Amino acid sequence: MENGLGFSHFLAQIDQVGTSVLILLLSLSVASWYLIISKSISNLVATKRANLFLENFWKLNSLQELQLNIKNLPNDNAFSELAKQAIETTRNSQKVGLEKIATSGTNELLTRTLRNGLEQEATRIEGGLTIIASAGSAAPYIGLFGTVWGIYHALIQIGLSGQGTLDKVAGPVGEALIMTALGLAVAIPAVLAYNAFTRRNRIWMSKLDAFAHDLYTIITVDNQSNKQPEAITQAQPRSFSAAVNTPVFEVKQ
Repeated sequence: MENGLGFSHFLAQIDQVGTSVLILLLSLSVASWYLIISKSISNLVATKRANLFLENFWKLNSLQELQLNIKNLPNDNAFSELAKQAIETTRNSQKVGLEKIATSGTNELLTRTLRNGLEQEATRIEGGLTIIASAGSAAPYIGLFGTVWGIYHALIQIGLSGQGTLDKVAGPVGEALIMTALGLAVAIPAVLAYNAFTRRNRIWMSKLDAFAHDLYTIITVDNQSNKQPEAITQAQPRSFSAAVNTPVFEVKQ
């Protein structure tokens, strides 16, 4: 520019406060873009692996087949991890102690395991969203603060120089507005990414919750079907022994 104004001139004449604001905006931008790119790649990979696991899961014919093949399935997604935890809880339900089983039951232990798995996954997928949300909400105000401080600094310089014409005021004030533009440039991608990640997490947890309900139904129905023949088998000896030990005739003396 002819009068030497512009972004380079703005960088050359800002003070320590303006430099601090600029560094803070740059830090928020780098952090938010790093999280946006890393979480986008992670979500794509997780969705692909989960779809592959669910496709193989629903091809299994029985829970016994799932128990045999669960160790061979890749433990690289939330769905397979939840299924493994549920299977291990069912297998180890006899090792948790008679008192705990008597007070809660195997179904209650399975419910706790599935609920804990859902809570852990919800906590995991929310990682980094706080920084993105903070960048989206705070960056415009940080930029506005830089603009206000730049205008204040520019007006002081203009007042000291004694030149208050429009061409002398418009340049420094326009340069100060660069801070607001930078704040918006940081905030807009962060807000859009936060909304996209929030929607994806809500859909992801909805699918995982539905899978947990299906898994609970499959395991509990299988356990009940296995306990019915055992209950019948155990009931017959008790009836038989009771019949043998009960005298048919009572002998009176």
